[in-house]
Amino acid sequence: MSDGMIETIAQAFDASVDYYDDWMRKALPSYEGIFSAALEQIPFEDDASIHVLDLGAGTGLFSWHVLEEYPAAVFTLCDLAPKMLEIARQRFAPYPGQFTYLIDDYRQIPTDQKFDLVISSLSIHHLSDQDKRTLFLRIHSLLENDGLFINIDQVWGPTEYWQSHYWDQWLERVRHSGASEDQIEASVRRRKEYDREASLIDQLQWLEQADFSQVDCVYKHAFIGVFCALK
Repeated sequence: MSDGMIETIAQAFDASVDYYDDWMRKALPSYEGIFSAALEQIPFEDDASIHVLDLGAGTGLFSWHVLEEYPAAVFTLCDLAPKMLEIARQRFAPYPGQFTYLIDDYRQIPTDQKFDLVISSLSIHHLSDQDKRTLFLRIHSLLENDGLFINIDQVWGPTEYWQSHYWDQWLERVRHSGASEDQIEASVRRRKEYDREASLIDQLQWLEQADFSQVDCVYKHAFIGVFCALK
């Protein structure tokens, strides 16, 4: 992915900042089920001061759900879109000292720190397949032993029929949810221009090839999967 494309993606998501959180609840199939399934896989005691890295953190939604379960956790949030991260700063203002923010390309995240948990939601599917594979290797290197990577992300349907079926269902659902046509059109445009989904099977194989010891898709609803990989 070129630097110009990176900047364009950041601008596109910054443009949605005013309604992004509400949009996620309308746009994701089974929002509550997705995040519940993700949180259930985290193996640490709920009072542990775990170190969490959130890649493509956006407004901090995934980190917020983790914080609710792990109030002593320490977070590093990384995203390309400064306006999105500004919302995250406001969200987590009551928790001084627990949050660090990086406006950066997480493919080359500048840190030698080790993390207990690396999370990402609705971000990595923007990368090329080769960049996904390279990133999975990088995430493995950033995790502590017995650390966990959780990726909530889009998956390409196993056939063209299912791919079309999932998105037809999605369009009907978001219209019934009360989303505006402008929001829907912006999402469709972002999908056509920036999405580079990979299949469920390919993503599991790439995680295994990155040397994760235990890999699974623990939850799937239509085109969204919850991938977990244990180091």
